[in-house]
Amino acid sequence: MTKTLRATILLGIVTNSILCVSAKQNTPVERPAVRAIRAVLDRQVQAWNRRDLEGFMQGYWRSPNLTFYSGGTTVSGWEETIARYRNRYQSAGNEMGKLEFLDLKIEQLGPSAAFVRGRFQLRMSSGESGGLFTLTFRKFADGWKIIHDHTSTAS
Repeated sequence: MTKTLRATILLGIVTNSILCVSAKQNTPVERPAVRAIRAVLDRQVQAWNRRDLEGFMQGYWRSPNLTFYSGGTTVSGWEETIARYRNRYQSAGNEMGKLEFLDLKIEQLGPSAAFVRGRFQLRMSSGESGGLFTLTFRKFADGWKIIHDHTSTAS
């Protein structure tokens, strides 16, 4: 191997190492609120996938003021929202399937408010469905909770 070739290879290795270190240093660190909200969403997916609807609903504000918009309908209240989920996914002939949240973008709006955008994918024995959602989170004494959910299913 010639000196020029060795120098070129060494320069490439050093440059690559510097770029890797720079990329790691420029990666933004998630704020504690964003991590906490992501944890709520992760727990929701885990609960859904073990068919634990009550566990899934722990991510929502347990209040008559919770709002859920989907498919042109408006549901108000925690009890009404869980009833909608039960009817749609746990009644005879229906299944919960396997849930996945994708492309999450969590934006903290203030010390006790955040906005989440993302996609959901639901795999069931009859096929797949999915769509987009936007969530409004509020921080309460017992943690971050969804106070508004607007979900649209893709055609």
